[in-house]
Amino acid sequence: MSSSRQPVEAPIGTVGRATLCGTALFLIAGFSIAVLLKPDPRGFGTHQQLGLPPCAFRFFVNRPCPGCGMTTCFAYFVRGQFAAALRANPAGTLLATVCLLSIPWCFWSAFLGRLWMVSDPVPVITALSVSLAGLIFLLWAIRMLALV
Repeated sequence: MSSSRQPVEAPIGTVGRATLCGTALFLIAGFSIAVLLKPDPRGFGTHQQLGLPPCAFRFFVNRPCPGCGMTTCFAYFVRGQFAAALRANPAGTLLATVCLLSIPWCFWSAFLGRLWMVSDPVPVITALSVSLAGLIFLLWAIRMLALV
């Protein structure tokens, strides 16, 4: 006999539900800001429209930092210009996709009162964070080698 157990989804209380809704609203706000920004045709520098300074890493090293093009990527992503988003920052396109998919997941989990399809959030968040960070730095290294 085989017993097919489905994973028990982690229950959450009022604070957890509020946190999930707040996270979803935070992500929606980020995408809303990206809609208001005009993507810089250089593929980086869009963040300066928010009053932020130019990238110090690029200024001092004359090479892009791992986050260069991330805001530009999101600005292209919200416009459905995925090829331009990939050119601006390939890892940013994946990050934007994860953020976009997280919005309905957060709201659905809050509605259900349990983390949908997640029995233990710590390893899931850890794996996702480490994978995204690793990919950001791997793609940055590839971009750096291409500039040599």
